Amino acid sequence: MLRGGRAVVRLPTVKCYAPLLALLWTALRGAAADDWPMFHREPALCGIAAATLPDKLAPRWTFRTSAPIKAPAAIVGGTVFVGSTDKNFYALDAATGRLKWKFATGDAIEAAPLVCAGVVYIGSGDGLLYALDAATGALQWKFKTEDKIMGGANVFRLPGTNGVRIVFGSYDYNLYSVDAGTGKLAWKFDTSNYINGAPAIADGKIIFGGCDGQLHVLDAATGVEKAAIEAGAYIAGSPALAAGRAYAGTFGNELICVDIAATNQVWAFPGGGEFYSSPAVTDTRVVCGCRDKRLYCLDRATGKQLWALPTQGDVDSSPAVAGDKVLVGSGDGRLYLVSLGTGRQLWTYEIGRALSASPAVAGGLVVIGAEDGVVYAFGAKQ
Repeated sequence: MLRGGRAVVRLPTVKCYAPLLALLWTALRGAAADDWPMFHREPALCGIAAATLPDKLAPRWTFRTSAPIKAPAAIVGGTVFVGSTDKNFYALDAATGRLKWKFATGDAIEAAPLVCAGVVYIGSGDGLLYALDAATGALQWKFKTEDKIMGGANVFRLPGTNGVRIVFGSYDYNLYSVDAGTGKLAWKFDTSNYINGAPAIADGKIIFGGCDGQLHVLDAATGVEKAAIEAGAYIAGSPALAAGRAYAGTFGNELICVDIAATNQVWAFPGGGEFYSSPAVTDTRVVCGCRDKRLYCLDRATGKQLWALPTQGDVDSSPAVAGDKVLVGSGDGRLYLVSLGTGRQLWTYEIGRALSASPAVAGGLVVIGAEDGVVYAFGAKQ
C-alpha cells in the first residue's frame, strides 16, 4: 500500500545533536562521532550530520547496481552500506566506491541499514531482518516476520545492563524488539495496519507511526503501550524527537508536532500534498519534503513556515542538515543543497532519474542512491 535508535539515556532538551548525546551514541555503536550509521543518523531520528559542507559539491564516484535504489545509505568507518531493489546489499569503500562485499536477500531492499558495534542490521522485502558482519558480510543471524520490512531499524541499551535491542517494524502490522547479539525475540507490539517507517527512540520510549494513523508511544524495555496519539491520516515516514515532542508528516497533507507526555497535538502545518518524507529537526527548525514538490522549513516551536524551496518533482527524500545547510533529493532527478537560514538554493546536481532515497552525510562525503540504480558520492571540490 505504501513503501517506505538511541541508547536509553536522557536526550538534551535543546538540541538533538548535542555533544553529550553524540558521545553516548558513539560509545554504544563503537564508531566515529561523525559517522552516519542509520536512517537520520541517530536514534531520535533528527537527521543532523556532525560534518559541515561547502557551498558547492563535486562528484567523487559512482557505483552501479542492477535496479532502482530507494533505500538510504549508512556511512561508518570508511564504508558505505546500501541496499538496492536488485535484492542485494552492498558494502562500498567510501573513498573510491569500490565493492568490498555484497549479500543477497530474497527480495527488494528499501530499508535503511543500521550499523552498530561491527554488525549491520538490514530489513528486506522478503520479511527477514539480517544481521551481517560489517567487515565481511558474513551472516550472523536472521529473524523472520510475516511480511516485508520497509523501514530502518533502531537500537537501544536496556537500562542498567549490557543488553542491546534492535527495534523495527514490518508490514505484518508488528513492531519487533530483538536481542542484538542473537536475534531472539524480546517482545512484539501489534498494530492494525502496515508499519512503513523507522521507529524513533528517546527517554526510554519508542515512538512510531504507520498506516493506522496513530503515533504509538511504547516503553522501550517492555513494549507496553503508554499512549496512542491520533495523527488523522497514514504516517508513511518516520517521526523525529526533540525536547519531549514528536514531529511527523502524514498522508493527510499535514506536518504535525505532538507533545509526547501530554499526548496532544501542539501544531499542524498544512502542506499542498502528502508528506512521505521524514522531517529533520534542529534546535529551532523543522525541515521536511512534500509531494507538492516543495521542501519546507518551519519554526519548531510554532509550525510557522519560514521558507519553501520549489522543485520540479515530489520530495519523498528525507532531508539531512549539515551545519547551516540542508541536503535533499527530489523526484525531478536533482540533489539540492540549500541554505538552512534562507532556503536559497546553493548548488544542485542533475542525475536525471528520481531521487526518493535520503542522503547520508559523514566526513565531508554525501552519498545518495537514485532510481537509475546508481549510488552517487559527492564531496568538496578537489
